[in-house]
Amino acid sequence: MDPKMYHYATVSKALEELNEKGFTVDFNIQEKRIIDSPDDFEIVHMYRYEGESDPGDQATVYGIKSSTGEKGVFVAGLSAYTEKSAAMVLNELTIKGNRNP
Repeated sequence: MDPKMYHYATVSKALEELNEKGFTVDFNIQEKRIIDSPDDFEIVHMYRYEGESDPGDQATVYGIKSSTGEKGVFVAGLSAYTEKSAAMVLNELTIKGNRNP
């Protein structure tokens, strides 16, 4: 499934929208789980926040679903995209998802 991308003025608005859709688990505190088992997760929604004056304010909010049915969020700031990070794993899943027919 290709993730749906949305643009919102704030990260909090994106989180509020996802919460209303049942994405209530905070996957930021389970980052190791995403890194260790990326195939157990599917990106369902992706919200991008562009910092107006500072590119360092850029953030991506992922609405993800686990293979066990949990629905939650992962928030990645620009500095989160380091090698072997959950943000990088999710970014790679997004790219992989866009390539699948």
